Amino acid sequence: MTNVTLITGDGIGPEIADATRRCIDATGAAIAWDVQLAGVDVMETAGTPLPEATLESVKKNGVALKAPITTPVGTGFRSVNVHLRQMFNLYACVRPCKSYVGVRSKYDNIDLVIVRENTEDLYAGIEYEKGSRETLELIDWLNAHSSRKIGPDAGISIKPITVAGTERIVSYAFEYARKMGRSKVTSVHKANIMKYTDGLWLEISREVAKRYTDIEFEDRIVDNMCMQLVQKPELYDVIVLPNLYGDILSDLCAGLVGGLGMAPGANVGEKEAIFEATHGSAPKYKGLNKVNPVALILSGVLLLRHLGMMKEAERLDSAVAAVIAEGKSVTYDMKPDRDDPTAVGTQEMADAIIAKIKAGR
Repeated sequence: MTNVTLITGDGIGPEIADATRRCIDATGAAIAWDVQLAGVDVMETAGTPLPEATLESVKKNGVALKAPITTPVGTGFRSVNVHLRQMFNLYACVRPCKSYVGVRSKYDNIDLVIVRENTEDLYAGIEYEKGSRETLELIDWLNAHSSRKIGPDAGISIKPITVAGTERIVSYAFEYARKMGRSKVTSVHKANIMKYTDGLWLEISREVAKRYTDIEFEDRIVDNMCMQLVQKPELYDVIVLPNLYGDILSDLCAGLVGGLGMAPGANVGEKEAIFEATHGSAPKYKGLNKVNPVALILSGVLLLRHLGMMKEAERLDSAVAAVIAEGKSVTYDMKPDRDDPTAVGTQEMADAIIAKIKAGR
């Protein structure tokens, strides 16, 4: 048996975590689940959204499946998701975006993989609050060393891009492409404007690409990349990006394949890996047995592949595809009409996927 931490999250997290766990278990995967808590629901008793027991479980097991966790906008605690990535140095965020027959979308046959750097850039968390002593000192220093002046009413975020961090993630993207039989890597940047950060990213991307002559390489400016993905996504394969651009474009690519309900994700480091849906915790749907569980279930497919359980991963992926293609036992967002009274709930869709798994075994 392989021990895997299951972080149940908050909002809709516990519901889709349960649905995903049942689907993975149905494949016959030899997994022992170590269930742990995180998020706003546990703060009242633990005094933190990320209890030490949860962290110790991830350290011990080395692999986790994490349901969504709420991050307050503008106030409150910093993102638990970002903290986990930084704490365990989960430098590679991998988000496949693949078309499934039966999903409502304007596009067909999409098969893209976003590889996002996970620890640097504006998400590094190096921020200075407006009006604080440290911020005013930093502003004074910057004004003394730059012709561009910053007013005293500014909040400041720092955007670090390092040679080591860029080399590591771009190499990961090329290795992923080679391992998965993919033919091209596209590096995304804004080097025409940010010459010392994104410019460094582009320089290192080009250097790394020279080591992978079997894989085609190109680069795109981020705003042009957005247009390219909407107009001709079939031209792209593996896309590697700094942290912020990767976050934004992974949502764009999810939109190409039907939305965040179809968007799985993996966060991979040298030792640990955490698998999670791209979408958030949707607290307004908490306890309603209403939301689509597929993104977390497909994250479970990625987890199974990471563990080398290829047959189990294929069973789960095929069962998801069959249920979606059939279009009967799917949640409201996957019906042609979102008000369709035949739409099923979260657990009922999981039941249908489990039935397909059992029928195929």
